[in-house]
Amino acid sequence: MTPEQIKVKRTESLLKELIPEAISTLSDVRLHALDVTDVTCSRGRSDAKVYLDPHFYTSEERSFFLKQLAKARPVIEEHCLQEQGWFRCPKLSFEFDDQMEKSQKIESLFAQIAKERPKEEE
Repeated sequence: MTPEQIKVKRTESLLKELIPEAISTLSDVRLHALDVTDVTCSRGRSDAKVYLDPHFYTSEERSFFLKQLAKARPVIEEHCLQEQGWFRCPKLSFEFDDQMEKSQKIESLFAQIAKERPKEEE
């Protein structure tokens, strides 16, 4: 791993800890229930995508949360700056992580194939 990749991973790790702290300090209590599943920084660490756990939120609730987080983005970034003493914080963008749903669909397809296969072999 190159030194630059190590710096990116370190930044991602720190942001994964700092962003939930910052969200918990916001005045909107509904946002406190959001869980950060992952953070990926761009190569130059100027931008970061924050992936949130979708739980069982409806599409209306998801769009509401994303709008509220977009409004609170400067506050969250300022919290990260103050906590770490960074010169600048990556510009954060929020989205819900659909990887769990996709992996569950794939697993159910594999289970279905496994059930059908013994029938074909007989």
